[in-house]
Amino acid sequence: MTETTHAESSEKKGLNFVEEIVVEDLKAGKNNGRLQTRFPPEPNGYLHIGHAKAICMDFGIAEKYGGVCNLRLDDTNPIKEDTEYVEAIKEDIQWLGFKWGKIYHASDYFQQLWDFAVRLIKEGKAYIDEQSSEQIAEQKGTPTQPGTPSPYRDRPIEENLELFNKMNSGEAEEGSMVLRAKLDMANPNMHFRDPIIYRIINKEHHRTGSKWKAYPMYDFAHGQSDYFEGVTHSICTLEFVPHRPLYDHFIDELKEGNDLADHRPRQIEFNRLNLTYTVMSKRKLLALVKEGLVNGWDDPRMPTLCGFRRRGYSPEAIRKFIDMIGYTKFDALNDFAMLEAALREDLNARATRVSAVLNPVKLVITNYPEGQVEELETVNNPENEADGSHIIEFSRELWIEREDFMEDAPKKYFRLTPGNEVRLKSAYIVKCTGCKKDENGNVTEVYCEYDPMSKSGMPGSDRKVKGTLHWVSCGHCQPAEVRLYDRLFSIENPGAEERDFRELLNPESLKVLPQCYVEKYAATKKPLEYLQFQRIGYFMMDKDSTAEHLVFNRTVGLKDTWSKKNK
Repeated sequence: MTETTHAESSEKKGLNFVEEIVVEDLKAGKNNGRLQTRFPPEPNGYLHIGHAKAICMDFGIAEKYGGVCNLRLDDTNPIKEDTEYVEAIKEDIQWLGFKWGKIYHASDYFQQLWDFAVRLIKEGKAYIDEQSSEQIAEQKGTPTQPGTPSPYRDRPIEENLELFNKMNSGEAEEGSMVLRAKLDMANPNMHFRDPIIYRIINKEHHRTGSKWKAYPMYDFAHGQSDYFEGVTHSICTLEFVPHRPLYDHFIDELKEGNDLADHRPRQIEFNRLNLTYTVMSKRKLLALVKEGLVNGWDDPRMPTLCGFRRRGYSPEAIRKFIDMIGYTKFDALNDFAMLEAALREDLNARATRVSAVLNPVKLVITNYPEGQVEELETVNNPENEADGSHIIEFSRELWIEREDFMEDAPKKYFRLTPGNEVRLKSAYIVKCTGCKKDENGNVTEVYCEYDPMSKSGMPGSDRKVKGTLHWVSCGHCQPAEVRLYDRLFSIENPGAEERDFRELLNPESLKVLPQCYVEKYAATKKPLEYLQFQRIGYFMMDKDSTAEHLVFNRTVGLKDTWSKKNK
């Protein structure tokens, strides 16, 4: 069946092409009708939103069709791996809303992989090469020219076995030798040209300690680990397409002469998640963290799942976005604005509405009784009646946004300007009477008078005015620091640029507003509780917050202003 036919068929059934393959296999009774997938991250960093797409596929397809998805930590390189990353990976999967069946580690199979490698040596299918990595790479040839055999290719079996043991005993120095599979130096698939399957790493492993010094390469460990676990569908990204024949080859070799069930996991590849104004390279993300260009892996500007979580993204929004972009066999660059659109739609339904003023100027209602305080009821979320309501205080002196007052305003300015009326949200209609300035001409106070009969909800209070402003009572609010986050890079596709990625960072990716005010109810909220600052955007309390110093992160604005700004 052609890809076009698959796409048309999938569209009719509402399935993506991976689901279609799985459904066909289940109907055909393959693997005795069993479905088992796995999510196999390397614990060498924090998961990013690209991993979220794989998580949604691996776990989601197993969940949808009655299978199981296991978590397997691909811990074959102790130089980069750490238990910190293992715990972070588990937390991120759970946050996205998924549960694994069992947890495995590639290191669980080190002995089995070693025994398999020894068997290959004894069968004349693997040899120790003592050339440098540069020499080996040079001898690989090109896709159109065959490679040159290593001078060690026909080394005697006993000598290979002796040297292989030395690789693991500590007698051989790191980088002095590798174990290569003896395949085909003329194969058009470069991965078949005697691939390296073991190398020496003299570093203690976070699980196995100093037991091993010879470690399997990914291509040698991955497929076999799938096979040992009974994985039926090995779902991965498109860069593994040329690896698939080698994946199958090693499993076929492994099956020979043993009593394991005669099945091979089916590898299926889909496109990666690429996002504008973002890099997904772990190497670059690690550099950003280590060089202090961001404030850790969970910096809210980072594409890591912990960064998105801290910024105020919901797992439902990320899953919604991944559903929107879908799974294909063609790589694409997805617009960050699409992710934000999915986020706004989700947060609109779940965020608690509160009042906050980010750039304050004082509003004095001159005819409102001094010392009087009214308690006004405000709805927590108009999208969900079950979320209830809370009380906000109203008084003579309020904080409003500085941009909501203009002394000399244009015609279509419907906020506060001398002689103009606006409604204070959930409260009264007020009419601006003037302002006070300091010696530099900066407005320090705005004056207005209120209409006592215009209170929201009162009979006759439906008099129409064109502007509605949010506010907080000066005597009933708390100061806060607000961090306005934006895209980390100023270039749409920083990964495609030849310039150093550090030169492409957006200098406006973080603005800190130190003197903001939030209503008291907002101060009772905690990290991971979603808020909408009315008329401004979606926010979340940051983990840096204390009772004495509140900190809120902007998750996303109410509207997409970035696209307009950058046209």
